[in-house]
Amino acid sequence: MINFYILAFLGLIFSFVKDKDKTKKALKKSWKSFESIMPQFLSIILLIGIILAILTPEEISKILGNKSGIFGIFIGAIIGSITLIPGFVAFPLSSALLHNGAGIAQIAAFVSTLMMVGIVTIPIEIQYFGKKATIIRNLSAFIFSFIVAFIIGGILQ
Repeated sequence: MINFYILAFLGLIFSFVKDKDKTKKALKKSWKSFESIMPQFLSIILLIGIILAILTPEEISKILGNKSGIFGIFIGAIIGSITLIPGFVAFPLSSALLHNGAGIAQIAAFVSTLMMVGIVTIPIEIQYFGKKATIIRNLSAFIFSFIVAFIIGGILQ
């Protein structure tokens, strides 16, 4: 991990030596991007903390664990379908759930529906793509998420 930080720092120095103005603009732009992402990121980390404080590893295992089977995969897929969080938050959340008793197939269903199914964004999607295309895309993605869950669960468990 430290190697990436060293590499990034060396790249920043190289960029600064090559063109100071562009590097300063890039740093300002990246800072603004960081500022816009940070509130979402902090709220999700807070949400993860609350969820992990409320639910014990045993409860997580009961709902989304390996022994929850198809029911747990379905619950993971439903939660992923209705949740609107960015990918950079989904993966740490998934890791935390896995370390607290969730099953691999269940988390695969959660993450794949989270990335591909958008229940919350359906009204906007209908405006751009139409009702039929939106429904077909979301249903196909939902079904495909189960295929992903079974394949990932079969390979990694």
